[in-house]
Amino acid sequence: MLAAADLPTPLTAVDDPEFAAAGAELWLKRDDLAHPTVPGNKWRKLAPNLELAVAAGARGLLTYGGAYSTHVRAVAAAAKGLGLASVGVIRGAELAGRPRNWSLARAERDGMVLEFVERSAYREAAAGRERRAGYHVLPEGGSNGPAVRGAAVVAAELAGQLPDFGARDVLCCAVGTGGTLAGVAAGLPAGARALGVAVLRGEGYLEAEVAALQRAGYGRESANWRLAHGWHGGGYGRVPPELERFARWFEAAYGVPLERRYVAKALWAAYGLLRAGELAGRRVTVLVTGLPDPPS
Repeated sequence: MLAAADLPTPLTAVDDPEFAAAGAELWLKRDDLAHPTVPGNKWRKLAPNLELAVAAGARGLLTYGGAYSTHVRAVAAAAKGLGLASVGVIRGAELAGRPRNWSLARAERDGMVLEFVERSAYREAAAGRERRAGYHVLPEGGSNGPAVRGAAVVAAELAGQLPDFGARDVLCCAVGTGGTLAGVAAGLPAGARALGVAVLRGEGYLEAEVAALQRAGYGRESANWRLAHGWHGGGYGRVPPELERFARWFEAAYGVPLERRYVAKALWAAYGLLRAGELAGRRVTVLVTGLPDPPS
């Protein structure tokens, strides 16, 4: 049986002197604590899709991702909890005959059947347009219209946790496929802004993806968000030494473990933009979307 999520997730203040000196505040929305097996923004985006799959009588879930995809692991865990089959289409046909890394091994332990495809063919497949009898199909990262509406609940929770949530507030989140940013921006009250931190190279492309996802979820676009592109560290999955040093400092200073590919980059950007004068006087809430990788 799939456990229920523990919502609303905690909101904690970070007593940071650098933010205080700029008249700003730093808060963490701890979505990494949302669910024991389907953590963070993966639960937010999957929950509405799981409801649709169950209502339609689907016998399984089908999705796409890379070799370390948190989304793939989350789908496998959710399917297992619901008693559904699951299939993961994985980028990289060359991985099929290799020993499984910890991420793919976990997905297989949860019953997922892995199908490896050539990298040249993956992008078209991962758009999520495939139809397979009996399966509810999720695109890469799980970002679709229902997922956007699921992510919007984060903003509603914050409005309940911060009674004066509004014009002074900036909600910051990492952006891979764009579904979380599309949703939280759509759910914000008047005056509040959403700041997306791109974790991969994609200027222009990602803006178009977020806008399209808002249209898919709500039939309209909002103008209360923007993307910061200078903090991806060289591309998806890249963790340059300066980012690693920042993440280790933050963990030691505030006792919060940081997932490197998404969460650390969002926080790194928040500090960088504060130093550039862009967040002075604002209350910045960083969405902690997931858990660190296990020790190697």
